[in-house]
Amino acid sequence: MVNYPHQVRKKISRTNSKFSRQQVDFANRGMSFEAAINDSNTYYLAHGHAVIHKKPTPVQIVKVDYPRRSRAKIVEAYFRQASTTDYSGVYQGHYIDFEAKETRQKTSMPMKNFHSHQIEHMDQVLQQRGICFVLLHFSTLKETYLLPASALIDFYRVENGKKSMPIDYIRKHGFQIEMGGYPSLPYLEVVEKNLLGGDTLEKTKP
Repeated sequence: MVNYPHQVRKKISRTNSKFSRQQVDFANRGMSFEAAINDSNTYYLAHGHAVIHKKPTPVQIVKVDYPRRSRAKIVEAYFRQASTTDYSGVYQGHYIDFEAKETRQKTSMPMKNFHSHQIEHMDQVLQQRGICFVLLHFSTLKETYLLPASALIDFYRVENGKKSMPIDYIRKHGFQIEMGGYPSLPYLEVVEKNLLGGDTLEKTKP
């Protein structure tokens, strides 16, 4: 039996309820936001562009039964809060690290979706010259943006994450991602063009 913290239960409930809406959001391919990211990562890996994976959610095991001496059975465990970000990997020699968030709101992204330890982690990645950002999806508007971590950190620290981030701020400091066919969410094209300023991805295409 796995026990979900209150926030995790709420997130699962929201995910189930919005799945039908997101079938329209992602190029009519029946994908959720997370599925579109994972699908894109699979595409990038298969074509030799990048190696980027979703980090597993840490689990705290609290009770184990041993029905047999040679066999253990986990009967109680809890999902722990992730300590860093959702995704990480390597793109053409560059360390990539990013978080993904979505909202049904039309005018802002709630900053309560981010935690102080995540902000600190992203700041540390930037200090090591890694490529760090967040992917923000507005499901009602059907708009997705890549916001550099530096812009997120600056806004978060104004009121210590207590204020929602206006979509106008995201549009000003971020980059909208146009949904494509393959990959579903071509975020590395935005990284290459706007964060690296080159054409590395084009050169690696078959």
